[in-house]
Amino acid sequence: MAEALSQRRAAGFAPEAPVELHVNGRRHRLHLDARVTLLDALRDSLGLTGTKKGCDQGTCGACTVHADGRRVLSCLTLAAQCEGREVTTIEGLTAPDGGPHPLQESFVRHDAFQCGYCTPGQIMSAAALLEEGRADSDEDVREFMSGNLCRCGAYTNIVAAVRDVAAAGGADASV
Repeated sequence: MAEALSQRRAAGFAPEAPVELHVNGRRHRLHLDARVTLLDALRDSLGLTGTKKGCDQGTCGACTVHADGRRVLSCLTLAAQCEGREVTTIEGLTAPDGGPHPLQESFVRHDAFQCGYCTPGQIMSAAALLEEGRADSDEDVREFMSGNLCRCGAYTNIVAAVRDVAAAGGADASV
């Protein structure tokens, strides 16, 4: 990857721009190709590999992160678009006491993953869902998380994990 980027720069094909990203409470000053997605900046420039590259087309939800508390598909978002916004990835999602987020614990307890590839995006989407107050029923969870695909089919357990946290009081719950 680095060699290919160097070759593009040498050929004059990579218009770089300074970008300051605030990710998981830390400030990062980067020089990035202006076309770099947030997903690639997180994974390649910052080493935050919890956010997954699934389809790279915005259809699977594996790359879901939060920007200013709202769900975004990082594969469709340019890194430069996030300048001045607070980005939270799965690595930065914690409980108020600094421990594992209640959703992370609930996903383990409910066996809400199989291969685990989609799990970070599922958890980030579910955390936003809880903040939005949209976990009142199984149907709501299914509807508002319909953009997050699980190729293993763990949907029943994912819904149970989200509903368990919602019933315990949401993201601030100690489960």
